[in-house]
Amino acid sequence: MSNPPPLLDPAHTLDGTLGFEVVEAGPELARGRFAVTERTMQPYGLVHGGAYAALAESLASMGTALAVADDGMIAVGLSNHTSFLRPVTTGSVHAEARRRHRGRTTWLWEADFSDDEGRLCALARVTIAVRPRPGG
Repeated sequence: MSNPPPLLDPAHTLDGTLGFEVVEAGPELARGRFAVTERTMQPYGLVHGGAYAALAESLASMGTALAVADDGMIAVGLSNHTSFLRPVTTGSVHAEARRRHRGRTTWLWEADFSDDEGRLCALARVTIAVRPRPGG
């Protein structure tokens, strides 16, 4: 499986800005993490819900893209529902996203987020749209 080069330097995208690290990525499973810093927090010192949602969508998009790129397709977020269970204020947030459905035009992923102690902190369900690569 190959993936076309990105249009933008990943360091200058939201993922780079928030310090996301991809640990593993494939069409069935993707793992990532980010350090809890001020840039990932909301004003009360907790990890911002948008950071969880963004990492879930990034992992799901990447896993899907790896599987569909050779067919001239791209993967983009279609919906994202994230629920927050436990606040995180220090350390790192770890994510494990698993593909639950692989369709012709949509894929469904679920991501579990944990803190450094392995406690479940958030859950996300992300639907990814599979579309033809622009200009391709």
